[in-house]
Amino acid sequence: MRNLVITGFMATGKTAVGRAVAERLGRPFVDMDAEIERRAGKLIPRIFEEEGEAAFRRLEAALCAELASQQGLVIATGGGTLVDPGNRARMLETSTVVCLSCHVEEILRRLRHEGDPERPLLRGTDLRTRVESLLAERSPAYAAIPWQLDTTGQSVEEIAGRICELAQEQRLEVRHPAGCYPVHIGCGLLSEVGRFLGEAGFRESRDVAIVSDTTVGRIYGARVKDSLRAAGFRPFLCTIPDGEAHKTLETVSGLYRQFLGHGLDRSSAVVALGGGVVGDVAGFAAATYLRGIPLVQVPTTLLAMVDASVGGKTGVNLPEGKNLVGAFHHPRAVIMDPEVLMTLPVEQLRTGIAEAIKHAVIGDPGLFDQLESGPRQVWFTPALIARTLRVKIGIVEQDTQEQGLRMVLNLGHTVGHALERCTDYRLPHGEAVSLGMVVAARLAVLLRLAEPAVAQKIEGALRAWGLPTRFGGTALSCLWEAIRYDKKRRSGRLRWVLPAAIGAATVREDVPLEAVRAALLVLTEA
Repeated sequence: MRNLVITGFMATGKTAVGRAVAERLGRPFVDMDAEIERRAGKLIPRIFEEEGEAAFRRLEAALCAELASQQGLVIATGGGTLVDPGNRARMLETSTVVCLSCHVEEILRRLRHEGDPERPLLRGTDLRTRVESLLAERSPAYAAIPWQLDTTGQSVEEIAGRICELAQEQRLEVRHPAGCYPVHIGCGLLSEVGRFLGEAGFRESRDVAIVSDTTVGRIYGARVKDSLRAAGFRPFLCTIPDGEAHKTLETVSGLYRQFLGHGLDRSSAVVALGGGVVGDVAGFAAATYLRGIPLVQVPTTLLAMVDASVGGKTGVNLPEGKNLVGAFHHPRAVIMDPEVLMTLPVEQLRTGIAEAIKHAVIGDPGLFDQLESGPRQVWFTPALIARTLRVKIGIVEQDTQEQGLRMVLNLGHTVGHALERCTDYRLPHGEAVSLGMVVAARLAVLLRLAEPAVAQKIEGALRAWGLPTRFGGTALSCLWEAIRYDKKRRSGRLRWVLPAAIGAATVREDVPLEAVRAALLVLTEA
């Protein structure tokens, strides 16, 4: 078990919350400041007074290294412990770290409530001035902590409950006609890929190709390779260029050559490490190389976690349209580590949030309620990712080859894919799907399949997350041409996925052309 580390500025509640978390999880609790005092045989103010701050920081660093080498602890750090880059790196490598914060006025209120807090760093100056100065000094270090939680106005029990969610791994199962595969979701699982391959039945000494793009491979490739080597596998890294523009047959051909150059055979495996493009390209390469070799998906974006990595769909684009060449190739396992999401730019998170909202619209009103108000205090924890995935899993298990029910997962994709093609894929997928959902919702209202309030709620949720609901950069003639090549066409008729209510969607083919044109105009409304 990874340690849970609770850090942050003084008076944000680290010790009280840490104790509550440890009690809930049944884990040992370590208050670092109290432990340093116990070992030194004197209080921290005396250590500062007699030996100086530098001596205290040395004691702190030694304890930090010691605790980082252990497992299963709940640790409350001092306010300055993880300001030190070395301490921070040690804890982030071995632990799930949460940084608590609160408004300055609340910090001052709590400090004054303590009476004489005996805090050496607050001596000799105006309290507000010193607190504001320390906060500004430490702000960059606190911002480098993946999980952030504002404690203002929240009880210790509320905060502890949210932090406990990070320690709870989730395991889902996806059934398909040829068998089933597990989906593991948990903080820190990127370092456990080798163990999960062993649990999935892969034998030791097997060659494993880690397929990643140049960015993700540079950040996480070594960690996954180390995990695979530790489990007895022989990993090697294959890289592809970043971006949707490289989701092509040419890129797949380049992967074939890398596989051949490393001697990959039918006893080998492919690990797709990256976002949706990597998962699709690596999956298609695995599906077709030597007529199919085993695949493991390790998604590193929210979009890939909640959508692309599960369901077995793989494929590449043609100039005429998106995902026109592909194959169904189910992975042997899917491994998700939500902590990698904390390093993503907000634009990439929004791409996945659009798909999460889509899942809520088609199958989970309760999830929609969670997401509707926007990102304030919303964490994509293992539990929330699992809830989002359950919608998709429930659908794909009933329709593994996209012959009927599974079509509802394409809500927003008809117009979304057309917008991507018309912008040469410069428009991010999530933004395109957001706009596509707006059109689909308006079309449902025009066809009297949904009440106007449904469209308003969908647009409101998308706007709350900073996703676009209007777009004036593409002529309707270009959209029509792109829609003509949409792979959802059947017998020359385009199938539309339309939201009938929050939590329910329907597929329609008999959609009048004039209604589609009218719905598209919503993109240009003020």
